[in-house]
Amino acid sequence: MRHNKNYNHLGRTSSHRKATLANMATSLILHKRIETTVAKAKALKMYVEPLVTRSKEDTTHSRRVVFSYLKDKHAVTELFRVIAPAVGDRPGGYTRILKTGFRLGDAADICFIELVDFNDTYRAGVVAQGAGKARTRRGGKAASASTEAAVDVEGEVVAGEAAEAKSAAKKPAKKAAPAAGKPKAAPAPRAAKTSGSKASAGRSVATKKG
Repeated sequence: MRHNKNYNHLGRTSSHRKATLANMATSLILHKRIETTVAKAKALKMYVEPLVTRSKEDTTHSRRVVFSYLKDKHAVTELFRVIAPAVGDRPGGYTRILKTGFRLGDAADICFIELVDFNDTYRAGVVAQGAGKARTRRGGKAASASTEAAVDVEGEVVAGEAAEAKSAAKKPAKKAAPAAGKPKAAPAPRAAKTSGSKASAGRSVATKKG
């Protein structure tokens, strides 16, 4: 039965568990990434994320509440001055767990737990993929409308080019049609010239005889 198991007790007493989570939360805030077991990382995720949400409201009361959990003034200053502005627009989910394998001694699941907005590798990939994309629904409609307009313009250009190509193909045929219809000039009858020359030659012979 799961009586009295609302969270993982981590095999520690209440005071020991609170001290462990406070130390781990302080290390995570100061270094932005720590290595621990998966069980402790999941418990730390539940412990530190409400503190990050509290840091979005920078008041004396919020700072005192966070200090009562962390017990470290340097971690409180880092949380309110550096981390809170970076995660101001994120509605929760400030940490990420990355499993790395098993520990050699006891085969425990080992992982990294880190703050999402301070991982430069992942952030660079997200920015590169999201560049030029609309983040709102209205932006998506505007983008689709501009795409449709561009397609219409391209269609008109292609239709105009096709019409010009057809007209250019018809023009040479019209010029060649009259030339094909004209009758070819008959060559001069060369035989008539020869017969005429023979007749003139016969007359000259006849005159000589006479």
